[in-house]
Amino acid sequence: MTNRVFQFCRPHTPEILAIALGVWCAAAALIPITTGRLILVVPLVLAAVFYWVILRPSRWLVAFFICLLLLPPLPLPFGNSGVHVAPLFALLGVVAGVVWIREWRSWSHPLTAALLIFTGVLLESLAFAAVYSGWEIAIASLARIILFAVSVFLFLYSYAGPGGDASQPFHIARLLFWLAVMGALFACVDFYFQLPAPAGYGDQFVYLDEGVFRRAQGLFYEASTLGNFCAFFLVMAMVCFFRRRQDTPLSRAALQFGAVALSAALMFSYSRASVLNVIVAAAVLASIHGGRVRRSLLMLLAALVAAGGAIQLAAPKLSANYWGRLVGSFSFFDHSPDQVLSGRLGHWQILYDFLAREPWHAVFGIGYKTLPYSNFVGDKVIADNTYLGLLVETGIVGLAAFIGLNIVILRTGWMARRSRRPQTQFFGEWIFCFWCGQMVQMLSGDLITYWRVLPVYFWVLGTAARLTQEAA
Repeated sequence: MTNRVFQFCRPHTPEILAIALGVWCAAAALIPITTGRLILVVPLVLAAVFYWVILRPSRWLVAFFICLLLLPPLPLPFGNSGVHVAPLFALLGVVAGVVWIREWRSWSHPLTAALLIFTGVLLESLAFAAVYSGWEIAIASLARIILFAVSVFLFLYSYAGPGGDASQPFHIARLLFWLAVMGALFACVDFYFQLPAPAGYGDQFVYLDEGVFRRAQGLFYEASTLGNFCAFFLVMAMVCFFRRRQDTPLSRAALQFGAVALSAALMFSYSRASVLNVIVAAAVLASIHGGRVRRSLLMLLAALVAAGGAIQLAAPKLSANYWGRLVGSFSFFDHSPDQVLSGRLGHWQILYDFLAREPWHAVFGIGYKTLPYSNFVGDKVIADNTYLGLLVETGIVGLAAFIGLNIVILRTGWMARRSRRPQTQFFGEWIFCFWCGQMVQMLSGDLITYWRVLPVYFWVLGTAARLTQEAA
């Protein structure tokens, strides 16, 4: 009997699925209670999304990046900024990776080892977090390590995961650029009209005669993340301006328009460290290309001037305040460095005094991401310095692993930019120049906790490594 049913159903599978779908939808329509309808409809929608995603190995990346960059966190009472659904799409990526497991390449690469070693050090520090700060803070630290691991998975997938055609990296880079531009435009509108913040947000404000304004944060938790994100794609635009049109994923007009939006959002974020990031990246890029600096920089400067002019017309007092703050960072540094650095020197002094008082903690640390939530060092402290924070939280072991990771990242980018293939050179220059600026910006912020943008950076890094290997 079973064999007969199977023999009948096999050639009529599409018709049977269509009938089952129609019955399911009719049942959902006939149920009078909304909750009951959702119980029937939601699994069907999720199944359709899952089926669409796993048909091709790169589809989950598109869904993940759209969700990661354009969706706000849910206003739920968990974490600093609520709950975001992007990690669920990362889990979907894990499932897609398992489905396409036969197409994976070898993971062997110095970056794979460096990332796994650093992640292992972070996990090892959880024991010290539990001992010194309690299990609740240790669990919160574990959650942040898992978020960092999402970026590690993005690197592994882009480097060794199931591949597509040769044009796929440019397609995704083009998508990321337009997602960044849309996010930047929303950040500008958000700042100008002071829209309600999505879920939680950092207490970062601009004080003008007209009132107190929340700094632009876009769909992120804080303004510094937005600034760092804009800097990343401004570096991409600069790299494109230094190359021939056919060797870049976007036209000159698209890059100039995007650079205006990104520059405006960067200004509205009031992130001086992100501006320094762009300046360092531009200096590195200019030193690489030498003779072709003039024309490329003129195109970028035109976009920056356009962004500054638009802000000057829309909000002249804000523009004056921004440029005054930026210039004052250099003019008054000798007189009041702590004020110029927004109180960071006081935080660094607390950490220095702690290590001087109890130097044995500098070996293995006190637990990753415990400083802002534990009083173990004497008070809750935001390190605002990636290197110092890692030294206190993960010890010399963690800091050494992180410095080694940065060296390997720069080496990977440099090897990619030396390739003969223009596409490989593009991704190599992009990540190399940006990471040079990123390492400088890490002196004023804990950038490895920017989990909403770090996966994008690691995708570019993994793509550069993969293209270099394929070209070898």
